[in-house]
Formats: sequence, C-alpha cells, structure tokens
Amino acid sequence: MHYQTGHFSSPVVTSSGSSLTISIYTTTSKSAVLRWNSYPGSSSYRVTAFLRNSVQPFVFSSFSQNTLMGSINSLSPNTNYTFQVEALDGSMTVLTQSSVDGSTAPDVPTIKTASSKQSQNMTVEFVEVPGATSYIIRAETSDGSFFSEMSVLGTPGTIVGLQPYTDYTLSVMSVNSAGRSQPSEFVQAKTVLASPQLTSSSPSNSSIVVLWAPVPHAVLYSLSIIREGSFLQSPINTTNTSVTINSLEAGTIYCIKVNAWSPESVPGDDVTVCQITRPSTPQSVVLQTVSGMTTLSVSWATVRGADRYTVISSSGLNCTSNSSTCMLTPLTCGQIQYISVTAMNQAGPSLPSDPQQFITFPCPPQPLRVDEIAAGNCSVVWSSVAYVDYYTAFIKRDDGTEQTCNSTGTSCNFNCHCGYSYIMSVFANNQAGSSPPGPVLNQTTLPCCPGNMSVSSVSWESVMISWMAVRGADVYETRAVDAKGELVCNDTSPVCVLSDLTCNTRYSLLVAACNDPRGCNRTCSPQTYQTAPCMPEIVQVTRSNSSSINITWTSTNSAANYTVSVIGSVGNPLTCQSGGTSCTVTGLACGTSYRINAIASTAAGLSMPSYSVPFETAPCCPRNLSVLQVTQAMSNVSWSEAQGVLSFIASLTSPRGHAQCHTTQTTCLMGCITCGTNYTVSLQAISSTGSTAECTYHGFSTSECCPSGIRLFRRANNTLRVQWRSSSPLSNYTAVVTGSTSSHSCSPPQTGQNTCDVSDIACGDVYSVVVAPVNPDGTVVQFCSSRMYSGLLLFVLKLTPVLLSLIIFQFSALAVVSEQSSIEGGGVWISESFK
Repeated sequence: MHYQTGHFSSPVVTSSGSSLTISIYTTTSKSAVLRWNSYPGSSSYRVTAFLRNSVQPFVFSSFSQNTLMGSINSLSPNTNYTFQVEALDGSMTVLTQSSVDGSTAPDVPTIKTASSKQSQNMTVEFVEVPGATSYIIRAETSDGSFFSEMSVLGTPGTIVGLQPYTDYTLSVMSVNSAGRSQPSEFVQAKTVLASPQLTSSSPSNSSIVVLWAPVPHAVLYSLSIIREGSFLQSPINTTNTSVTINSLEAGTIYCIKVNAWSPESVPGDDVTVCQITRPSTPQSVVLQTVSGMTTLSVSWATVRGADRYTVISSSGLNCTSNSSTCMLTPLTCGQIQYISVTAMNQAGPSLPSDPQQFITFPCPPQPLRVDEIAAGNCSVVWSSVAYVDYYTAFIKRDDGTEQTCNSTGTSCNFNCHCGYSYIMSVFANNQAGSSPPGPVLNQTTLPCCPGNMSVSSVSWESVMISWMAVRGADVYETRAVDAKGELVCNDTSPVCVLSDLTCNTRYSLLVAACNDPRGCNRTCSPQTYQTAPCMPEIVQVTRSNSSSINITWTSTNSAANYTVSVIGSVGNPLTCQSGGTSCTVTGLACGTSYRINAIASTAAGLSMPSYSVPFETAPCCPRNLSVLQVTQAMSNVSWSEAQGVLSFIASLTSPRGHAQCHTTQTTCLMGCITCGTNYTVSLQAISSTGSTAECTYHGFSTSECCPSGIRLFRRANNTLRVQWRSSSPLSNYTAVVTGSTSSHSCSPPQTGQNTCDVSDIACGDVYSVVVAPVNPDGTVVQFCSSRMYSGLLLFVLKLTPVLLSLIIFQFSALAVVSEQSSIEGGGVWISESFK
C-alpha cells in the first residue's frame, strides 16, 4: 500500500548562524506528520498548525528534544494550513523556528453498496467528498492472501482482477494533491460464479449436444436456446453438465446461453455458443454423361445450411462442389455404378441420398500376346470383355501391308514373316457401338540368321567377328561358349570384338540377331575358335654359377613351346627354349641387373610375355687393390671401381688382430694395425640389393715398429752417439740428426745393433733426431716420430770485479748426457765449469 505525501522545507536562520529545517512527511484528512532536524541547545519542540493566512493557532503539539518527527491531529479535511516548528530551551524560550505550507487530504468517503455482476469484478457505489480528484478502491481477503487497490475517478467504481465466488473486504479512499484520506468503513461482498466452458456439436440434422466442465460451487445451470432469425427463447434448467436439444431444424444455427447459479441463488457469468445443425439429405438426384461418355454429370436440389456437397460412386470416384452440380471422371467402362450425394457443413455430413444406378459403356479388349503357330503363321490373342457381340482385329505390317479379322472368340490368325514388325489393335462391338480404341500391341518377329560370318584374332584375349546385316535386327548378340561358361557381346553394328577370353581355350562362336520385342534368334549355326596359349609365370630363378642361371615357370598350356629371354641393360638378350617348365641361360656378366620373361607358343599363336622377374648377378670385384702404411698403427687401403657395387667391406686379418672398414668409397683408412705383422687382405663387394662377392688379394706386411728409448751421448771430438731399443733383433735402422745448419745420418754397422755415431756436432745447436727401420727393399719408414734435443750452451762473461757463469738450457723427454755418465744414469748433462 502506498500513500502520496507532500514534502516542503523552509529554513530559518537564527542569530547564531544555525537553522531549523522542516518538511511534511505525510498527511491524511485530519492529521499531518512533520519531521525536522535536531537543533543545538534545544530541550523540546513545539509544532503548531495555523489556518493559511491566519496568525491564530488552530492546534499544536509538543515533543521532547530527542523527537525529530511528530504528528499534529484534529485538523479539518481538505484545508490549507501553515505548519510551524519551534525549538525551545529549558525555560521554554524560542531558540529558533521554521514553517512550511501544506494541505490535508479530502474527507473519508462513505460506501453505499458493493455488488458483483461478473466473476472477476466488483462494483462499489459511494458518496463523493469535496476536494477529491480521484478515489482508490481497496479489496482484500480476510486471511490477507489477496490485496489490491485500483484508482477510479468517481462513483460507481469497479475493481477488476478478482477471483470468482470469493469474499472480499472493500473500502474507499479519497485522493487529492496533498495525499489520500483514511480508508472508509469497509463492507463485505462476494463475486459471482464463473461462466461454464462450453463445447457443442450436432450429432444429427435435428439435434445439438452442449457439454461443459463443472463450475465450482454451482448448484444449478440455466440454458436459453434461440434459433437464428427468431426472438423466442426456450429455457432449460439442469443440474447436469450436458444437455441434448432435439427436434431442431436441419441446417439451422442455434445460439445457447448458459450460466451457473450459486447456493445463494445468485446467477454467475453467462457464456453463449452458437451451433449449426447438420444439413438434410439432398433429393432429386439426376445423372447424365458428358464429354464422350467418360464424364458423368450429377445434379441435385440444394438443401438449407449446406456449404458443400460430396458425390461418391461405388467404384471409388468422388467429387466435391459448392453448387448443385458435380462431375465424376473418368468413368470406368463395362461397369454398373451406384451414385449417392451427401451435404456437408461445419457440424458434419448429412445422411447420403439413395443410390442411383448407372451402367457405363463397354470396355475395349486387352490384347495379351501373339503366338507363332508355325513359320510364317501367327495368332493374336486377347481377353474377353462383358456385353460384347463380336471383336474386330486390325493388323498392320511395317512395310504398309494391312490385314483385318472378325471373330466372336478371343483370337485371330494372320500371316507373319521373320524380320518384320506388326501393329495390332482389337475393338469390342455391341448394340451401343464400338468400344474406345484399346491398347496397341506391337509384335516383331525374330530376325533372320546373319550370313558370311568371319573370325579374326585381335589380341591375346580378343577376337573379332563380322557378318552381313539382316532385316529386323536392332542389335546383334555374339556369344563365345566354352566348357566353363560364356562371354556375350551386344552391338548394333554387324561386327563385334569379344574380349577377356580365356587363353588356351576352344570356343564355340554364335551370332544371333535380336530385337527388343522378341529377343534373339539363336537357331543359327556356330563356328569354333582356339585362343592363344596362356602366359607362363616365372616362379623361380636360381644361380648355377657366377655366369649362368636356371629359370623355372608354371603354365596351364598343353603342348606349348616356351622361349625365355634374359635382358640386361647392355648387350643382346640371352635366351633359352624348352618344351617343359625350365631351362638354363649362360653367359651372364657380373654386377648386372637383368629382366627375365617367358613366352609360350602354339599353333594358335604366341602368348603374352610373362611378368618380368628381376635378377641381379653378384657384383664385380675391383681389379686393383693396394695397401699403404700411413703411420705405425694406420694403413690406407684403396681399390679400383667395380660394376654393380654399392658398398665395400675391407678387412686386414692377422693372428695379432683384425681390422675392418665398411664404406661406399674406393679407399679406407684403417687403424689399430700392428707393426711388423703379416696381414691377409680381403674385400667384400655389396650390391644395392644386398648381393655380395668375396674378393681376395695378396697379403700385406706392415713395416717394423719404430724404436723406443732413444738416447744421445756426447763423445770426444764433437761426436754424438745415438742409442735406441729395437723391437726385432733382425731389423736394420738408420738415424738422422738434423740441426739448423747441417744434417747427419748413421746406421749400425751390423744387423741387430742399436747404436751409431754422428760427428761434427756443433755445440749449442738444436737437433731433431729420427730413428726409423729400414725395409727389406732399402726404403726407410717415414712415419717414425722426430725428437728435439739441445746441447749445453755456456757463456762466460767477465764483469769487473764479478764473474758470472750462466746457463744450463735443457730440452725434452730425452736429454744429452756426458760420456762419463751411464746410459741408465737418467739423461741429465752436468756442464763443466769454466773460469
């Protein structure tokens, strides 16, 4: 619930600079509620109401200092007031004041009556009051479950949205710009019953049935029936929820008004439904044929209340019309039909009229078939039809010749010859005349046999047959028949190629001339034909030796010879011939890829070549191979190119170890080689398909090992002795000592010795020393490592009075030692002192 209020404020400024602000919170007819702000130092507030433009107080009220909202009562309705609020101190002295103008609401209305004429509305009649601009009608239930207010301009006022047959408490409030009055004294009223929900139908052309669901709290139902165009009402009271109204006029609209009555005998909302009765049965039905006896015109007398008519025949024909005429089409010949008419409207159909009998025209005979009684003599046969006196058959040949035959039976004979087409039609005749044209029967006799047939081979599995064209043939069927089945070729030309024949097979060839109506003439004489031998299949190729192979194949041929061809990338093909299933081919080259196929031959010709089988001979071995020792533990193996090789595996084998290298190159550097050892050299050539050839070459011996433990000893006359440890007592060695200005070499005088002397050694020079074995052929091993040595370099400088002696410079892993020092003495050369 909402009340309209007016809010106004008028601040008053006091001497201290503070203000008091007031406003009207709400007003009624005899009271107003004001609110204000707290004023400092006030002990109480006094609210006074003055009639507008009057200085005499009309009424006042007092409130404590903690009250900031208060009401002032005993006001007059619809009156203009000035409201004043004063802030008072403890001695009731006015500290400050403020005022605001306002008005009271109109006076409270008085309800005269409250009644319900509709189940969802309530109308209230009340006494209007001065100053009211509108009124608010309030409706609520006693249990508080429903509450509603609706604004009206005056009396009487209606509030809507209520529930049927429900008690409501009603009150009225007056409204102006100041607000609304207090509610009037309430009254109690109840809404009426709701209207029934009707359903109507017309089960016959003289009755209407009305149904409805029960209305809650209803104890009686009243019905009022009015016929269209009449003002007379026929009342019916019932406690049931359905009524059947009889003795009504057909095709007439009746309106039925229904309302329910409450236990208090108060009528509820009424509802009206209008229902038309079904039309009466059409009469005076007339039948007449039109449009060459294929359409039947049906007419009748119209009936009241019908909006359309339906005509139905016993054969299933029907038509619908909005007028009094309808056409049934197409009529069926040779039948007796019964026709009835039914009128229809929104309520449903009438009873159909009495059936009217109608006999149709006779049907044409249906030709069934043509029988060939004997060569050149045929018979046309048809089905019998009702009401026939005799039949007439017309036969026309495709060259223009015509024949006619009358018969009381169902067949007629005529002359027919091969290769001709005939058109036949049969008519039925009776007293009413001839039947309409019946279906035309097309009959074509079998074509004659083709002559001058010729057979020639086109390919291994195909044969061409040709012949002379014959009359009446639309297509030619050529068949090749053997013990396992047949192949068929259809063509419109007098030539045909039969493909996909089975090899090494004897066929019976038959050419039949055909047409669509009769099929093919298969009485002609056949010819025989032998196909070429079957293609052999190579099943195995085995290597006999490095240059010959044996080929084995399978074949289903009988008494065939075979030629096998081995074709390489270069050179002429190699062949072998056999009457069996294998043969041998020789002269194959190493490292070569071949394609192998076989061909069978008989008196009928050659077969297709077999599918090629690839064969690859073992790769060739390189012609040349050499081994060069690079270091004491490494050797380089190289060889020449070889045909058919993808990769090589080079191997060096000795009792002391084995070295191997897999490469696609023609050289290989192999490590972990033992010096002074004899090796067996082998090479494996591998093709791209994995075929291998083992190649063996001469042996290889590594050079003697480089010596170790090399020492230098100074001897008299600027001579150095070079000493080493050898790995073999039978090896010769040479030592080369190279300085910055000169090079010296020496060799032991006898095999097996391990020292030699070098003269003319310059003091203080740096030397490289190489000791290497000498091969049996006199060459010196080049891969022994060089070692650097330096002598003791002495400088004697006289600096008065100090004598400095300097320096010892010593190098490397092996040192030069004095001759007096032992070899095992450790390689340190202790210099002599000079003064």
